[in-house]
Amino acid sequence: FIAKPCAINLGIQDSGPHRAQPNAILEKVFTSITKSPDGKRLEGLSKQLDWDVRKIQRWFRHRRNQDKPTTLTKFCESMWRFTFYLSIFFYGIRFLWTAPWFWDTRQCWYNYPFQPLTSRLYYYYILELAFYWSLMFSQFTDIKRKDFLIMFVHHLATIGLITFSYMNNMVRVGTLVLCLHDASDFLLEAAKLANYAKYQRLCDAFFMLFGVVFIVTRLGIYPFWILNTTLFESWELIGPYPSWWLFNGLLVTLQVLHVIWSYLIVRTASKALVRGKVSKDDRSDVESSSEEEDVTSNSTKGIFSTSSNGSNRLNGHVAGAQWTGEE
Repeated sequence: FIAKPCAINLGIQDSGPHRAQPNAILEKVFTSITKSPDGKRLEGLSKQLDWDVRKIQRWFRHRRNQDKPTTLTKFCESMWRFTFYLSIFFYGIRFLWTAPWFWDTRQCWYNYPFQPLTSRLYYYYILELAFYWSLMFSQFTDIKRKDFLIMFVHHLATIGLITFSYMNNMVRVGTLVLCLHDASDFLLEAAKLANYAKYQRLCDAFFMLFGVVFIVTRLGIYPFWILNTTLFESWELIGPYPSWWLFNGLLVTLQVLHVIWSYLIVRTASKALVRGKVSKDDRSDVESSSEEEDVTSNSTKGIFSTSSNGSNRLNGHVAGAQWTGEE
């Protein structure tokens, strides 16, 4: 009701890729055997159908592209995520600005576990938990990405941390973790929206800003602020409580993912310095299907360049010097 009219006003059309010519034999091979037949199978199909091998390859390429989401679909998904991330981030900042543990992390552990759970803190936690549960389920139906496994682990760790910290009343440090992670996510979605609307310079600017904020928060603030208080200050103030190892194990798992994503982002930015523009975000915007047809076009496009069939993906987040697929 909101994102689609916005997309249409920006000139984004709800047009899908070129559809493959109906063919029962090739469709059976595509659905039952393989979506990317090798040379031997192509030769066999060529003799069976009396088609040129290149024509069969083209049919399979078009058929794979048929299943890709349109730019309009991706714009709507990104706009929803942008809206949530931006709203919840400012809600968190407004709430934490007056919280004593925002300015002194040792306050997270004073009088633990006898700390009151205010209504504002409760709703902040429940909204975040509900959203990540929705991502956990929707990732199986949303646009497929190459970082599916990494994002699956990320969602599991996040849901585990939110639930575990809530059950153990570690909500003070939990709010710091949530707000820190929300600080960069809306910038990524803004970059995607600008890309889908073909505002390349705006897209590049948002992506570069996202990269800076992501690295500063995930590789700087997170380990030296969050992990410092959960690993050392908590041990000093309340001792090695029974769940200390599990709680910090999940937090360290997130840090490992941060390092992986930061490397991919830096690699993308380095390529951008060489080419003069970013070709795509390595963290989670790579689609898992039909890669070879986009290689040529990607070399001439921008940060989240959209091919003619509307395919593009970062969220989460490549091979060689180019992106080989899109969100």
